[in-house]
Amino acid sequence: MSVYGKYIVKKFFWYFLTLVIAVTLNFLLPRMIEGNPVSMIVSEMTQGMTDSDTIKRVYETFLVEFGIDKPLWEQFFIYLKNLATGNLGTSFGLYPKPVTEILASAVPWTIGLQLPAILVGWLIGNVLGAVAAYRKGVFDKVIFPVALFVNSIPFFTLAIIMLYVFALSLNWFPLHGGYDYQMVPSLSFEFFASVLRHHTLPFLSIVLVTIGGQAIGMREMSIYELNSDYVLYSKLLGIRDSKIARYVFRNAMLPQITGLALSIGTMVGGSLICEIVFSYPGIGTWMFTAIRQLDYPLISGCTLLIALAVLLANFTIDLIYGWIDPRIKAAQMEDQ
Repeated sequence: MSVYGKYIVKKFFWYFLTLVIAVTLNFLLPRMIEGNPVSMIVSEMTQGMTDSDTIKRVYETFLVEFGIDKPLWEQFFIYLKNLATGNLGTSFGLYPKPVTEILASAVPWTIGLQLPAILVGWLIGNVLGAVAAYRKGVFDKVIFPVALFVNSIPFFTLAIIMLYVFALSLNWFPLHGGYDYQMVPSLSFEFFASVLRHHTLPFLSIVLVTIGGQAIGMREMSIYELNSDYVLYSKLLGIRDSKIARYVFRNAMLPQITGLALSIGTMVGGSLICEIVFSYPGIGTWMFTAIRQLDYPLISGCTLLIALAVLLANFTIDLIYGWIDPRIKAAQMEDQ
């Protein structure tokens, strides 16, 4: 087996081990939250009822139906057995709706919000950072302070400010939701226009902060590379600036690509606050609802989805790094 093949196998082993730990924690952590989900559900269902025997029968019925009357170890093995078949269980709060159905309806909203924002913010931020480093002068004096200011604002704070100014005060955009509630989802122009109006403010609140962070990172990396020995030596050899700039850009981009992969991998979890602020119907909103209702299966489903996305993103970037960065290949060969 080649060195790179052994590198892949080694990485796969460690990521698989991490996944096993993540699955275990996904099961255990929701059940460590103080409170009884069945009591919460039954108390809502039996409001106004005075017959204690009926309330007790309802409680015991739900206890058996949700499977939390069994010992914890037995629940864990049932969870693993269901997980192996792609069954994430039934939501407590939205009983009898399956968790997979809830996640399937929420994920497209989260991806539709986060992915364009991350890509646009990453692209614009890196271009601005590179321009600030190469051109210096007025570009650096304007771009850097603005990027630093924007990046220092938490995106949920920016989201609240934008919500107040553009939605509440100016009434330019809707206050909440993914589309007008009186509309039925369809492939019509009116529905897409409604989705776009609701999408604008959450998108801008994420993309502006992303631009600031990426611009700062790219500027710092570019300045570091421009002052490296290989750049100074290349200039002494008379190598063209355009060729040197390509090497500088490539080396400066490596950490930025890592950041992009991690941002994409964590976009499901990262959207939590933004979706709550705008009541956007994505995975973050459902996760918040699940935590409030102690909905164990839905919490586990959301966190498992986040864990899988993060692990997959990190594994992919490790494979790409091992392929394109000769320093990592050399390190692996030394290990062998």
